[in-house]
This record gives sequence, C-alpha cells and structure tokens, in this order.
Amino acid sequence: MQAFLKGTATQSVKPLKDKGAGTSGEKKPKAVPWVEKYRPKCVDDVAFQEEVVAVLKKSLEGADLPNLLFYGPPGTGKTSTILAAARELYGPELYRQRVLELNASDERGIQVVREKVKRFAQLTVAGRRTDGKPCPPFKIIILDEADSMTGAAQAALRRTMEKESRTTRFCLICNYVSRIIEPLTSRCSKFRFKPLDDRIQEERLLEICEKEKLQYTKEAIAALVKVSEGDLRKAITFLQSAARLNAEKEITESLVIEIAGVVPTKMIDNLLKICYNSTFDKLEIAVKDMIDEGYAATQIVGQLHDAVVEESLNDRQKSAIVEKMAEVDKCLADGADEYLQMMSLCSVIMQQAAQST
Repeated sequence: MQAFLKGTATQSVKPLKDKGAGTSGEKKPKAVPWVEKYRPKCVDDVAFQEEVVAVLKKSLEGADLPNLLFYGPPGTGKTSTILAAARELYGPELYRQRVLELNASDERGIQVVREKVKRFAQLTVAGRRTDGKPCPPFKIIILDEADSMTGAAQAALRRTMEKESRTTRFCLICNYVSRIIEPLTSRCSKFRFKPLDDRIQEERLLEICEKEKLQYTKEAIAALVKVSEGDLRKAITFLQSAARLNAEKEITESLVIEIAGVVPTKMIDNLLKICYNSTFDKLEIAVKDMIDEGYAATQIVGQLHDAVVEESLNDRQKSAIVEKMAEVDKCLADGADEYLQMMSLCSVIMQQAAQST
C-alpha cells in the first residue's frame, strides 16, 4: 500500500515540474501603456515646465525639498514630475520604502489621514543609497488629486504637516487650487503647470512615433495636438489607440478624429445652418440624428461654442448664446437628458439668429 502511495506521489509531482518549466520558457514582455512607458524618468525629461524643473533641480542638488503644491490642467506632467524627482532623490532601491502615493481612487476621508498618512509620516528613516549619493533624511507623501479630499481631511492634514516636518515632505497635486484650504496652501511652495505648447506636444509625439516605428501623416499629428488641447497624456493615449486600431497602416487625420470622438466640422456647420435658416421640425431631426450617432452632448456644446464665436452675430446675441451654453453644460454635468439640453440650446441659437434677420 505504501509503495503504491509513493508511486502515485512521485508520478503526480513530475507533470507539475514539466508544466512549470514550460510556462517559464514562454514568458513574454509585459505590454505597458505608452503613457507609462514614456513617462519622464528624471526631472530633465519633463517638458515645458521650466520654472518647476529649475527649482526642483536646485532642491535635488542639496538633497532637500520643501512641501510642494502642484496645480494645473490634467496631462501637463504634475504627477510625472514629483515621481521623477523622488526617483532621483532615493534611487530605485529606496524609492518604494520612502514614497507613499495616495490617489483619488483610495479613500480620502479624515480616517485615512489620521491612520495611513500619519503612521507613514511618523516613521523615521536612515541609511545610504547603494551608489553612494547623499540620501535625504525624509520621506515623501504624494497626495494626488488633493482637491477631491474632504475639508475635514485637509484640516486634519495641516497639523501632521507641521508636526512631522523633520521626517516627511508632502506633495499635493490638484487641478483646482481654489479647492485646497488656505492653511494648506500657505504651508507649501506652489507651482502652476501650464497646458503644453503645440510644438512641444508635436515633438514628443513624433519621438514616440519614431521609437514605435509608426507610419503617420503630418495632418494626423496636427489633429492629435488639436484634439488633446494641451493634455499630453490624452494625445499619447489617442496615438496608441490609433496605432492598435490601424495596425501596420498609416495613421491618418480622419482616424484620429474618429477615435477622439470629435464631431465632424460639416455636422456642426450643418446644425448651425439649420438654426439660422430652417424650421424647428428640421432642427429636431438634426439634433436627434447627432445624439443617435453617439456623439457626446458636451463635445457638441464645446464645438458649437468655438463655431458661434466665429459667426457674424452681434455681441449681445453671442453673449446670450454663450450664457445658455454655460447653463446647458452645468445641466449635463448634473446628469440631465442630452437630447432636451441640445434642443434647448439650439432653440436659443435659432431665436437669436431670427432677431438679426
């Protein structure tokens, strides 16, 4: 009986070994999103934020940092900059131990500040980097999208910032600095991140195209820059989507516009023409068709705004239309029905156009 059991045990072990050996030999390189793949590895690689880079480089030379507050539009390099600075300060070995990053996806209430943040801030640090470079005697806590933190959590944070100033530096990152309470902003060095210049975006996109060996047209790159509106992360994501969708073919302007969900200019011009010269019934059909095509109402409103500003209406008419656009945008953000809001806006455009005739 024992011999039989031993035999089965040995037989059952063998296939496991073979299976393991087979899978380890077939390991493939991990597919990484291009946004992460081409994220700046050091502060010098950060694009178009000269003032921030200059200050951080001076701080890194002395291996010291103040508490920081980065604010500005999304996709301008706020998180990338502090992560690159932290890597330069600590090196790859100590980076994981010395940096705590909390995002909006984590819980951000007062309990997290009292427990997780406070516990990490109270830890003392020691030791040197393996490459012999000076290692600062503090840790970094990165609070990404800090403007989504509750007021109570922000208030609880200010005492921790003061109390643990010897062992911890904080970096708050947000889109709207007005949503950060005054006691926190006064404790931090503030840096505004500007939307990226078109030329800088174009250079980065062309660099990625070269490294990924992509075929593209100049118009496609120009379209990527235009639809991203200064957000480099959005531009890189659209470029990767276009490359995956159009494998081994040329990336064209029409493909970029389709991926970005931009409403074709002809459709916007046609809608305005109906508002100016046609009947309410035809307007209703045109709006319904646009919504049925799957275009987002917020995208239509944004493009209508750009088109109306260029139209030959007088200032009073333009201001009335734009005021209505602001109301519609707020209603859409609150979850209102897209079709009704678009009809409401187009009706106002129709009224204002009728006054000028």
